[in-house]
Amino acid sequence: MDGPLTTRLKKTVVLVGMMGAGKTAIGNALARALGVPFIDSDEEIEKAANMTVAEIFARDGEPFFRLKEAQVLERLLSGAPCVLSTGGGAYLSEENRQAIARAGVAVWLKADLDLLWQRVRHKNTRPLLRTENPRETLRALLDARTPAYAQAEVVVEEGEEEGEEADVAGASGATGSPARRAVRGLRYGWISRPTSTFAG
Repeated sequence: MDGPLTTRLKKTVVLVGMMGAGKTAIGNALARALGVPFIDSDEEIEKAANMTVAEIFARDGEPFFRLKEAQVLERLLSGAPCVLSTGGGAYLSEENRQAIARAGVAVWLKADLDLLWQRVRHKNTRPLLRTENPRETLRALLDARTPAYAQAEVVVEEGEEEGEEADVAGASGATGSPARRAVRGLRYGWISRPTSTFAG
């Protein structure tokens, strides 16, 4: 696909899902395909606090982080339509889900435990996985969070071949890629004047 598609996004596309689900790589590809900005809510929180997410967790705790996360989400959702990536715990909050439903459309990037673990096991930037058995912690988080994620308006299932740091050019153009499947899920109602590029 050459350049952004001829579309006008009606609402912000909010990517939800577990750590390691590929929200950044797929979100960047989707934003380019739609010709809108990509925003990472965790990066916005870090800019506002002048600290990393891990540092906020360590100094102020998770409840404080979730409060700031909700405030940042509300601000971002009030802006122009974009593709917005959220932290893994953001969609668990009923308030956040309602805010997203009012101003955007939630897209769950659904990946299984093995794929998520493959992507996050060598990273030390995940404060919730700093436990004695991080894989089991990840399993428990996935089990606990799945019912909330399942409330998203659009679900995109990922396969083993789709790496978190995927070839983004391919992700934005391949017929079966997560970004393309997200576009297909969004085209009815959330994107106005879709072109034939979305057909199929």
